[in-house]
Amino acid sequence: MADEIDKLLAKESSDFAKDAEIERVINAFRLDAYAVLDLVPGCTPQDIKAQYRKKSLLIHPDRILDPSRKDRANEAFDRLKKAETQLAEEKTRERLDDLIADARKLIIREKGWTVDSPELKEASFMPIWREKIKEVLIDDELRRRKARQIAMAEEGRQKAKEEAEINERKRKHDEKKAWEDNREERIGGWREFQKNAGKKKTKKPKVLG
Repeated sequence: MADEIDKLLAKESSDFAKDAEIERVINAFRLDAYAVLDLVPGCTPQDIKAQYRKKSLLIHPDRILDPSRKDRANEAFDRLKKAETQLAEEKTRERLDDLIADARKLIIREKGWTVDSPELKEASFMPIWREKIKEVLIDDELRRRKARQIAMAEEGRQKAKEEAEINERKRKHDEKKAWEDNREERIGGWREFQKNAGKKKTKKPKVLG
């Protein structure tokens, strides 16, 4: 009986841990891959791989027996995988690291601290840093979206210009073709005009009286 109770408690504890982690991943700031994986910025690639393996095994949809939790598990697992993929890509990780470092510099500047200030090593600094990271990443994302919109608008203008040039060339080609197609008709009309004009010139004048 005691063994059964222990097993039941262990299962409930495991299910609770899975649910808690699913909700943590879903509620994590998605632009910050470190936050999604519950990692500290600046960790090693080995730390990233190990953490992803640990978290993915915990919340993998195949391990969630409750059908009502499957959708949440799938969403959390997808976000976890995306975060791991971003950090595994060197350039993407370097860009994120640079933005996170910028957030730290902003806090130091705003607080009037130095890089050696003891406040940077206190536990209370991390929540402040996380919030500033959110601000920096949101600003960066907005700038990138605006840049994409400008690029798309410019691409649209360029495409419209190219289409206008194509239509203009087609119009000139059609006009030239129509002119050439009507050449014989124009020549025949001109010859008829010349012929009639010649007849008028050779016509004898009327004699009066």
